[in-house]
Amino acid sequence: MALVLCCALFATGTACGGDDDDAAGSSTATPTASASASAQKFAKTRFVANAGLAAGATYQWIVKPWRAGTFKSGADGRRVALVKAGLAGTFAYNRLKAAARNAEGDPLLAKAVAPLTAGIDALKDLPAKLRKGDTSVVGSFEDVVEQMKDAGKSAGAEVTDQVPSTSQLTG
Repeated sequence: MALVLCCALFATGTACGGDDDDAAGSSTATPTASASASAQKFAKTRFVANAGLAAGATYQWIVKPWRAGTFKSGADGRRVALVKAGLAGTFAYNRLKAAARNAEGDPLLAKAVAPLTAGIDALKDLPAKLRKGDTSVVGSFEDVVEQMKDAGKSAGAEVTDQVPSTSQLTG
């Protein structure tokens, strides 16, 4: 049963490419003054939510099992843990990208997050590596998430870990 669930989650994990940006960030909508002001008004809130979800997913399904030794060859539940880590990696990458876009709406936050965009972009292929069993990438995820949390804190937008639900991971 667990294997079937994990396979279903794995199959839908790549479908979580959407973002939480509103019409102001959409390429099909015409930006208006009120939409732009609204995006700036809630930039920190949306940044905190997206970065928190990325941090929670990274810790719960990537860092914690890695530290427990679940990713080691022959460990009980290794395959399931690797599939979950791959899904969590895809989700975390998506939420980190969304958080970086959200940060653009606040000048102080944008300045703090700007140096991290290259690090976030470097995470793009890491979820696939996790699914294949390459656990050497765990540190990269952990580092980028911690840097994002530090950047938010320095800009007055403290990020706390929020573990996403299964429906958030697959949706």
